[in-house]
Amino acid sequence: MEHVETTKAIIDLTMLAKAVAIGFGTIGPGIGVGLIGAKALESIGRNPEAMGKILTTMFLSIAFAEAIAIYALVIAFSIK
Repeated sequence: MEHVETTKAIIDLTMLAKAVAIGFGTIGPGIGVGLIGAKALESIGRNPEAMGKILTTMFLSIAFAEAIAIYALVIAFSIK
């Protein structure tokens, strides 16, 4: 009976570790995407003619920031 309780506690700790990994892994990209969007809008407001170049760079930067969140998700699921 004690073995079952120990196994359940280990599974619970594993689930907690996964949740923490995903949570911490998404904080940075979330802040990054917000800053990218804010600075892109600020830049477009200052120089509307450069909107095409700014938006292209913004979308690339957002994709790279979101890739970091996906890496955190993959690492969290690889925790055994």
